[in-house]
Amino acid sequence: MVEWRGGALILFPSFPSLLSIIAYRLPFMLRSFFSSFFSLSFQSFQSFQSFQSFLAARFPSLLALLPLPILPILLIAQPAYALELGIDRLESRGFDSLKGKRVGLITNQTGVNSAGRRTREILAKASGVKLVALFTPEHGLDGKELAGKYVANRKDPVTGVTAHSLYGPTRKPTPDMLRGIDVLIYDMQDIGVRSYTYVSTMARCMEAAGECGMEFMVLDRPNPLGGTRVEGPPVEPQWISFVGQLPVPYVHGMTCGELARMLNERKWMAAQCKLTVVKMQGWERPMVWRDTGLRWVQTSPNIPRADSPAYYVATGIVGSLAGLETGVDGPNPFEICAGKGVNPDAFTSTIKGLGLDGVQVRPYTAGGFSGCRLAIDPKAKGDLCVLALALLVETNRASKPDLFAKSSADKLDIFWKVYGSNTIRDQLRKGTSVQKIAQGWKPGVEKFREERKAYLFY
Repeated sequence: MVEWRGGALILFPSFPSLLSIIAYRLPFMLRSFFSSFFSLSFQSFQSFQSFQSFLAARFPSLLALLPLPILPILLIAQPAYALELGIDRLESRGFDSLKGKRVGLITNQTGVNSAGRRTREILAKASGVKLVALFTPEHGLDGKELAGKYVANRKDPVTGVTAHSLYGPTRKPTPDMLRGIDVLIYDMQDIGVRSYTYVSTMARCMEAAGECGMEFMVLDRPNPLGGTRVEGPPVEPQWISFVGQLPVPYVHGMTCGELARMLNERKWMAAQCKLTVVKMQGWERPMVWRDTGLRWVQTSPNIPRADSPAYYVATGIVGSLAGLETGVDGPNPFEICAGKGVNPDAFTSTIKGLGLDGVQVRPYTAGGFSGCRLAIDPKAKGDLCVLALALLVETNRASKPDLFAKSSADKLDIFWKVYGSNTIRDQLRKGTSVQKIAQGWKPGVEKFREERKAYLFY
């Protein structure tokens, strides 16, 4: 067993041998530790001796605890990519653009640098920078509040600064909240899906900054679904809402910095701001989260893992309808799609018949619900929104009465807003095929792909 205690690596003798530790456990743990928490590039060391000297100077307790033969493994156990987040690059420049300014930070538990240190703590201790206010989205400062639950204002125990809720009586900073602030900074991890509300918070904060003539800065972060996946239904103007604030396909394939640039220049909000995006270094469009070498921070209670966004795409759309089980609030959120009266074998066979590359399904039955359990490769080439549509069509077909008839007016309203239209009900009741409905999305997707090119950084 290997554990970190008090800043030291403790090797417990319960393992059969030191050799098994070296071969199977220690290389991975050391790679994870150094890549995720210290962001070191071992290629910068010219020799094993120079690397050993570095360890002796910076981590003397580690050097004392590790047997000498283990040290060369550190040279091999390097991350595949050296990726710098926006906050890393801002910090590396000595916060030059923030000197003498009073800062308001829009953030939560996902706002960390590549070493895992909180952005709000970094800014609070930065020389020449004054952090005067925090602003928190849905799920709160710690990301523990459940979806849709109001978040209260609070004092942040880490910085001592007031954290104003933007998921309570207001979804947009008020002039009183912004008084005494020179620049608003956004640093939160998005998941690349239109209905996830963090980018809605960003858009409304940008609008508030524009109305006040205030600077707005985005510290850019990776899109965990990558930058090439663009798919799904558009949102019709009448269904623009906080769960669909921006007129983009359901999966947009952009970083938050790119979205900020696009929404500002295309004037999607009522007021435009003085925008600065601090870009990443080392991120490329084909990269999903597992390619980044970064540690995933749970973005909300039901997005616990780096692959959770892919499952959110598949079942998040249908989740607001009554009569469905998607695994939300359980150990495998969004990884199940099941309903009453569904034949699990026939259902699974139909979904397999779509031939979606990177998507696997198997029958599922529990608690009176039947359907399928999903296994999705984040790099799946298959269209995940087509998968979502097929899951909806088949569960709705088996439901008596149908899912729309079972759902309350409030649930339907949320569904229309998330999906972006209420036309889907009539299409399903007429028996329109999955392929034909999905074909109707394509012109919007292709148009968006072309339009977004002018706003991409990577």
